[in-house]
This record gives sequence, structure tokens and C-alpha cells, in this order.
Amino acid sequence: MIGLDEVELRASRSSGPGGQHANVTASRIEATFDVAASQSLSDEQKARIVARCGPVVRAVAQDARSQARNRELALERLEERLARALHVRKARHATRPTSASKVRRLETKRRRAQTKRDRRRPDEG
Repeated sequence: MIGLDEVELRASRSSGPGGQHANVTASRIEATFDVAASQSLSDEQKARIVARCGPVVRAVAQDARSQARNRELALERLEERLARALHVRKARHATRPTSASKVRRLETKRRRAQTKRDRRRPDEG
């Protein structure tokens, strides 16, 4: 799909717990993909991604302690986000109701109408 040369990876210090290790390692990874600058996507694909995710798609990982694992996680998340944005939903074709469903609907309607009629006050005459 897209090459790694089109993805910008940036490392920074991770937030949250981790003790002294978190204060000295830049294990948080942010993967950034500029949709407009991409050469591997068609104009139609670019338009679809921009409409669903915006002009710049980002994925962040700071789950793991190691920078290498967070890099893998960030790239996986970016790939997943792009795949979801590129997915084309199948067009829904309208179908006609079956005769059995029509009968069920009318029977329910009749039953409901009868219940409401039974709740009315008797005619004063």
C-alpha cells in the first residue's frame, strides 16, 4: 500500500507510570501520514481518506516499554486507520417485503386496533 518513506515517525517521552525508565527514554512513537503528499495513492483514494480522516492521519503508541514495539504498534494503527478510511461500503439494494411479513404486519395492526377499541368507554345510549 504506502511506503515507509511516506510516513513520518517521531519519538518523544511517554506519559504515565514507568519510574526512572520513563524519564530517560523516548519510547512514545507518533506516526504521521500526509495524504496530499502521497505518491502511492490515487486522487480518488486521497479524497476518500481526507473526507473520513482529514488531510493528515496520525497514530500514536505508548503502550509498550520499548520504542521498537511502540513503533510497530503505531504503524499497525496507522495502517488500520487508512484501511478503514479506504473501505468502500457495498451499495444496499432495496427489497420488497414478503407476503408473510405483510400478513404479520396487518395482523399486529388489527390486534392493536382491537385493544384500543376495547379500552374505549361504552357508548351512552
